[in-house]
Amino acid sequence: MKIKVGVLLLALLSGCDNSPEPEKGFAGLGHQAEAFIPVVPGRVFNFPLDHGPHDGFRIEWWYVTANLKDDQGQEFGAQWTLFRSALKATPEQSGWSNQTIWLGHAAVTSATVHHAAERYARGGVGQAGVSLAPFKAWIDDWHFSSQATDEDPLADLQLSARDKAFNYQLRLTSTRPLVLQGDKGFSQKSEQGQASYYYSQPFFQASGTLEIDGKTYTVSGPAWLDREWSSQPLTANQTGWDWFALHLDSGDQVMLYRMRQKDGAPYLTGTWIDAHGQTQLLQADDISLTPQDTANVAGRAMPVSWSIKIPGKHLDITIGALNPKAWMDLRIPYWEGPVQLSGSHGGQGYLEMTGY
Repeated sequence: MKIKVGVLLLALLSGCDNSPEPEKGFAGLGHQAEAFIPVVPGRVFNFPLDHGPHDGFRIEWWYVTANLKDDQGQEFGAQWTLFRSALKATPEQSGWSNQTIWLGHAAVTSATVHHAAERYARGGVGQAGVSLAPFKAWIDDWHFSSQATDEDPLADLQLSARDKAFNYQLRLTSTRPLVLQGDKGFSQKSEQGQASYYYSQPFFQASGTLEIDGKTYTVSGPAWLDREWSSQPLTANQTGWDWFALHLDSGDQVMLYRMRQKDGAPYLTGTWIDAHGQTQLLQADDISLTPQDTANVAGRAMPVSWSIKIPGKHLDITIGALNPKAWMDLRIPYWEGPVQLSGSHGGQGYLEMTGY
């Protein structure tokens, strides 16, 4: 469950007046969206078509995180995200009449450094977009594009982003199947039924180069792609979330998210993905997710260490941030960075925390 900032971006770009706004949840994502297509159970996914944009839905994203090491074992993280936000529910127009806003986020993290950057674009003029045959997602000179020549456009991809303080060029490959999150791709976010369509490719292997502050490293490691689209993924009562994507040394993968609320207990769910790509939906009763140590980050107390227990899978681990200061100091700020696992299972992963 990745950060979904597009709805707030729409508000910023659409102007405002002095009238008080009703509560809309974190980043405006609880705002009612009657004109857009609702997310309902039972969707039949269609690949490769679903790798592309979805007209009629208000918000979607292409989101990659990678846990990387160099030849000396030094650890890094890389993030690449493209958000698509629709200003209107009508069919997409061409040129400057286009009603789509694109937003890109990219970041790199080491144990001592974290750099983040963002890009904005209007749709319809070629500055950003997603196309199929071949698959390509881009904003300015940031690219996530297929190198595959067979029927699976996600089998072999090139990922690149650059800013003043960083640059990475990564190749992502996988022969494993895609994973439908939640109930066959219907990912519920609240007891009231808010949801997204959500699938992942958690089995990527990444390799390439990463440059931080003028120094270049040859790196490799596991990577994770998330694809989600929705029209109203949150309720107005939900203030933010904690999202975990974990690569276990056993070959299994785990996705968890905890949706925090102003009133009541958090909404907690996840997916256990075995080494062959078979999934099991995890309910709140299956999971114990407890914040441990906090760090003062950008004037906020951030829980950068967590205890995670899934007794039915004999999982009892502690995760800790590679760099507790992995604050995305962007127009809409949040925390996101690589984590390390210890306890019953070793491994690595990514943690995102919003709304603190």
